Amino acid sequence: MGIKTLITYDFGEKRMKGLENLGCELIFMHDRRVTYSEELSEVEVVIGYDPFANLDISRLNELKWIQLVSAGIDKLPAEYVINNNIMVSNNKGYSIPIGEWIVMNILELLKQSPRLYHSQSLKVWKIQKGILELHGKTVGFIGTGAIAKEAAKRVQCFEAKTFGLNTKGTETQYFDECFSTDRIDEMLIQSDIVVVTVPYTESVFHLIDGDRINSMKDGVLFVNISRGTIVDEEALVEGLRSCKIAGAALDVFEQEPLSKESPLWDMDNVIVTPHNSFYSDKREDRMYDIIYSNMKNYIEGKKIENVVDMKRGY
Repeated sequence: MGIKTLITYDFGEKRMKGLENLGCELIFMHDRRVTYSEELSEVEVVIGYDPFANLDISRLNELKWIQLVSAGIDKLPAEYVINNNIMVSNNKGYSIPIGEWIVMNILELLKQSPRLYHSQSLKVWKIQKGILELHGKTVGFIGTGAIAKEAAKRVQCFEAKTFGLNTKGTETQYFDECFSTDRIDEMLIQSDIVVVTVPYTESVFHLIDGDRINSMKDGVLFVNISRGTIVDEEALVEGLRSCKIAGAALDVFEQEPLSKESPLWDMDNVIVTPHNSFYSDKREDRMYDIIYSNMKNYIEGKKIENVVDMKRGY
């Protein structure tokens, strides 16, 4: 008998067989269709994105480890997981494509690409002045996890300065300086570009509100790839309208899909993408490799990578 594992993401026959060959007894149910049955009573490991919407994991009496296929942890029943000492590891196979998305969109904003594309659509020959360089700018990342590091590493290639925000201001690779969370406003006022990458927990709901936006530099650029609920969207719109925020690139929103009534769609200083930054041709390979390696380590009693501190949220 192998380790009973509920998996709610289909990696295909070959890859699923690879997990079984490690010593897993896989039970596959799609996230949207998973329901409790007696065959799940002895499940020790859950691998998935969000089976928790339909499955009461308190009925999984043998559950010891949840391996997410996503970087975000906001779908988890956090209180139950913490109280029952269930290990959680997330999946950072998305870090490289999201890091590339961040850098691409910073450059798009600096180079006034949305306005240039608009002129192209109208067949209007109009030179855009006010084009900026990334060279010499300061980019402040709210969060210093895997996604932020992949973006910061690339930003440094442009000879820009990178700041990072984490709980204790812990020194982190690819960041020239790190600030503790109680120094967030100190970091924001020095940042020409602010990038939100911190995982969502209740403690960061509307972390970026009107007061925080007002504490930023005039003409700041703003990027969010984390969760829309970290940002007060009304305050963000007001900041864009007043030009306190010169431009924004947004992949996540408070309500998704973004309402057709949202003013963000029609702002010429805003880039809107449909929670799409994590897609790439290599995404699924990386996701699976992380899960396979972690499962192998779990079976062999070795260290699991990307374990989340649920009390802190990362």
